[in-house]
Amino acid sequence: MKQFRHLFLAVLSLIIGVTTLSAQVVYYEIEEYTPTVYMVAKGKAECDNRCSEVKDHFVDTHRHGFQQTENPQFIFSSHNNRFALGIGGYVNLRTSYDFRGAMGNIDFVPYDIPMKHSWQNKQRVMMDASTSRLFLKAVIKSDLLGRVVIYSDMDFRGGEEFTYIPRLRSAYVSFKGFTIGRDVTTFCDLEAAPTTIDFQGPNAYNFAFNEMIRYEYSLLRNHMTIGAAAEMPAVNGTYGENFSPIYQRVPDFIAYVGYAWGENRTSHIRASAVIRDMYLHNNRTGENTTQLGWGIQLSGHIDISQWVDLYMNGVYGKGITPYIQDLAGSPYDFAYDPEDPTRMQTMPMWGWQAAAQVNILPNVLWLAGGYSEVHLEKHNGYLSDGQYRKGEYIFANAFYNLTSNLTLAVEYLHGSRKDMGGEKSSANRISIMAQYNF
Repeated sequence: MKQFRHLFLAVLSLIIGVTTLSAQVVYYEIEEYTPTVYMVAKGKAECDNRCSEVKDHFVDTHRHGFQQTENPQFIFSSHNNRFALGIGGYVNLRTSYDFRGAMGNIDFVPYDIPMKHSWQNKQRVMMDASTSRLFLKAVIKSDLLGRVVIYSDMDFRGGEEFTYIPRLRSAYVSFKGFTIGRDVTTFCDLEAAPTTIDFQGPNAYNFAFNEMIRYEYSLLRNHMTIGAAAEMPAVNGTYGENFSPIYQRVPDFIAYVGYAWGENRTSHIRASAVIRDMYLHNNRTGENTTQLGWGIQLSGHIDISQWVDLYMNGVYGKGITPYIQDLAGSPYDFAYDPEDPTRMQTMPMWGWQAAAQVNILPNVLWLAGGYSEVHLEKHNGYLSDGQYRKGEYIFANAFYNLTSNLTLAVEYLHGSRKDMGGEKSSANRISIMAQYNF
């Protein structure tokens, strides 16, 4: 009963705080994008025309999807709009309460659910503002390169939990279909997952940042898009005594093809693939060797009507831990063969997630829920009973845009982890969020 009393007090505190805040704000529906534009111009008429043009530049190059920022509220532009710089961001506060299992992670990651519950990990309360964001976006009109977009953003997730060390999320330049720099991995379909308070999101999703050179091209009147990229590899394996890690020598190669339909092409389906050539050293022979990793994914978003949206992705592969969130950073890209430790093998893995969003008041109030799971398969047996086998992630949430800048939300999460030996554990979290965009 104590844990439910603590939960009730936490929720009651938030309601009191939100009520105090709400009393000072007048509700209105989301309006058309109207940024404040600072411009060098000769007269009001010229300024109005130029402001409309620079607004269109930012609207046309805006990217939608998981954890993507809104258009900036403040834009500075030269008199001929050859250079425009937007500044924006948001302040985000998440308050969470873990019960019936508390994990040692600020995000809800089934892989990190403790398998043994004790007095130390029964409940946990957290308040976190480290996902607050700052970003810069520049749009440049180049005679040679056409419209050039430069984007960079940061949050405060660069160190241990609650240290608030700045972290560079992305920093890239984009022109004529090329993207060069640091961005969300090309394997990720940004519009295939719903919005969650939880910063991690569904455990079968693959939202991660990487350094890359990418090219994308649209055809069939922008209904079809193809893309290919070379990205920085990140390899984690279980080496044993017969193998050792070395520097990687080949980038990950990723390609995708997507097709969009419907009004404004709001529905789409996409197929993606990744190939990895992972290097390691054989201590027994004294030679370097490689393991081939590969993965395929089918993902999409279906806009059934203005009231209902569906999201999904399914991924399967061998040696692709960076491309499945629950396994990212785990030592399962490859492992030594339990039956013959002198041999190395890539590990098969797969996952899927599906979610639905019901728009009670489109762009103002919506409810969402979904299920996600990840599996690490056996291959010639397994290394130990405590080795991860399966993770589940279940969520339900509600988001409310009180104004065009202020968003309130509440969310429930349930997760479970099962190991190779059959042992299973679970965790629960309820979260509330307030976010103000600027």
